[in-house]
Amino acid sequence: MKRYLYLLALPFLAVSFMACMQAKNSNQDQEYTTEPTQEKLSLSDTDLKKVVKSDAEWKKELTADQYHILREKGTEYPFRNAFHDNHKKGNYFCAGCKLPLFSSKTKFESGTGWPSFYDVLDKNRIKEVVDKSLGMVRGEIVCARCEGHLGHLFDDGPSPTGLRYCMNSGAMLFQESK
Repeated sequence: MKRYLYLLALPFLAVSFMACMQAKNSNQDQEYTTEPTQEKLSLSDTDLKKVVKSDAEWKKELTADQYHILREKGTEYPFRNAFHDNHKKGNYFCAGCKLPLFSSKTKFESGTGWPSFYDVLDKNRIKEVVDKSLGMVRGEIVCARCEGHLGHLFDDGPSPTGLRYCMNSGAMLFQESK
């Protein structure tokens, strides 16, 4: 019986290892904050007109980690990111274009080390793309406005949706509710 448990754990360990190796390429010295950002964030900013910028423009506007995650489809370390353990009330926005994406009301503790949500503020604000990287097929979640990589979608979340939007903190900005 223990042998079967070990065999079941191997894929999880392999994926975790590959995600860590991919995250190792990002700038590890970058500090994230859970404090409200100084940037203008608004829940009413819901225009879905495409944001198109050159790589040079993205590199100028984003931190090294944000660029790696949003534009190069990177992944940050589990448990070593800003929002996996954030329990403040507020909203999460795309770090690339400031589109409101998630509410703390739908955030839950998944045990994965990444911030997880069971629903989005509006399904039109995200797109699901087939991701065949790392030897598996997953649903990649990208911002509908700037097409920045946010994370992945899994069907092992809690009620009422049964979904788990497993996001990268570096792809998001947080604004605490007053």
